[in-house]
Amino acid sequence: MDDDARLRSLAARVRTADVVDAMGRFHRHRCHLTDLRSPTPERQLFGPTVTISYLPSCRQNMPTDQYNFADLFSEAIRDKGPGHVLVLASNGYPDTSLCGKAKLSLVGAHGLAGILADGRLRDFAELAEFDFAAYCRGEAVRWGGDVVTPFEANRPVMVSGVLVRPGDYVFADAAGAAVIPAPEVLAVLEEAVNVVNEEDSFVEMNLPTRNDGEPRSRPGEQAAR
Repeated sequence: MDDDARLRSLAARVRTADVVDAMGRFHRHRCHLTDLRSPTPERQLFGPTVTISYLPSCRQNMPTDQYNFADLFSEAIRDKGPGHVLVLASNGYPDTSLCGKAKLSLVGAHGLAGILADGRLRDFAELAEFDFAAYCRGEAVRWGGDVVTPFEANRPVMVSGVLVRPGDYVFADAAGAAVIPAPEVLAVLEEAVNVVNEEDSFVEMNLPTRNDGEPRSRPGEQAAR
């Protein structure tokens, strides 16, 4: 099993809370994001990151022929393979739309795992039809291009108070998201599996079996079978 397959196999066995607990055994800094929404909350999002940072719009200083999503997206994913996560940093505009189905069709076309945004996204119904996961601050109905403009790609960004450096890993599910430093992603996921095993052992010691004699399932386990 190659490294990427190993990471994804481990990621499939844990939840965001497990990853956050595991990160806490290595670090003291905040790594988690909460209060996220998704058009497909049943989908897990996991992969190394590329980033696009937004700034307040200014037509004179940031003309759209130079500062636009398509060009910065191409810059962000240059020399990057499928499976990456696009992180969009609104820089203080969490209630503003950062993009919708038209721009995000590029995410699907290039095989990215999905998107994590600390602003809003448009077109949830259409995004649910794409083959990637999307987590953000909520759905928008209004275009946000007169409020914020894509400014630069693949620089460290702050997303809801959490530092994301290009190449760091994002893990997200319906409960929230966590950011994992790239050099430690394998160790953190292995520790997250240890968290799962420790908690399951504790639950088995303290809860009776079901009426049919079978052990109680971990939340979400039945859906994964």
